[in-house]
Amino acid sequence: MGLLVIGDVVTDVVALHGGPGLAGLEIGTDTAADIALRPGGSGANTASWAARLGADARILTRVGSDTSEWHGAELRRSGVRPHLRVDPERPTAVVIAMVDVTGERSMLTNRGAGGHIGIDDWDEDLLDGVAHLHLSGYTLFAEPGLRLSRLALAEAARRGVTTSVDPASTGFLRAFGPERFVLETRAARILIPNRDEALFLTGETSVERAAELLSLAYGAAAVKLGPGGALMARHGRVVSRVPGLPAEVVDSTGAGDAFAAGLLTALLTGADDETALAAGCRAGAEAVTVIGGRPRILQSDLGSNQLYPLTTN
Repeated sequence: MGLLVIGDVVTDVVALHGGPGLAGLEIGTDTAADIALRPGGSGANTASWAARLGADARILTRVGSDTSEWHGAELRRSGVRPHLRVDPERPTAVVIAMVDVTGERSMLTNRGAGGHIGIDDWDEDLLDGVAHLHLSGYTLFAEPGLRLSRLALAEAARRGVTTSVDPASTGFLRAFGPERFVLETRAARILIPNRDEALFLTGETSVERAAELLSLAYGAAAVKLGPGGALMARHGRVVSRVPGLPAEVVDSTGAGDAFAAGLLTALLTGADDETALAAGCRAGAEAVTVIGGRPRILQSDLGSNQLYPLTTN
């Protein structure tokens, strides 16, 4: 049963420095860091983790001609069926992620080609063989992507394909507006926010109450609580909660994307809410142990990744 993700592919520049937060950066001079170039993007990360977990994962995304071949090869090597729309005028999106000693990250983002994905990139055949459509919230934050999101959610509903949305970023949500976001996405049947996004979207101070309110709008809300695990609310009440798993945090990039993949892959196989939440937490716990947002690839299968090694100052 296919899982189609609509979302971004990004070239991630990941810099691991030794200080806490941005305070660890020395302004006006050099700061020693381990630096890696990795394929990323919230949508592509989710698709890659879902493929790793056994889903028939596909992605619709827009990339620049500068790195389209590399990104396509990386997605296919992860087991994802990529539907890449190549933008001849713009580069692939780039994120500079500065990761501190605790694994927390601060990001600088240039959305590039990904910010221009739109209805011209859609094809009804994309839903052939698909049981579930997952939408990365980043898609909504530019007008062409917003129109695409409306079209894709409507077409999925017409076909009986289940749908989910990940809000993606409180920063972009703030500019977009919480009420507007819910209005534009409530056709989806499950929302997958983190704690901050759930509280921001509802104005609540209790994550349980926020989940309950969001589940009234969407039918279900699976809220990511980081090391605290996750909870699920359906139709106005919390129905399941699971604890987090211990993990040695190296880089938290992509942990939420991995959680979404674990949750959705389990739900697609008929798992109950508790089992699906636990699967999401397992994937998230694994994700924080690797640099970048994708599953670890064996050394024997590095392939094109050998062109983008980790460098140390």
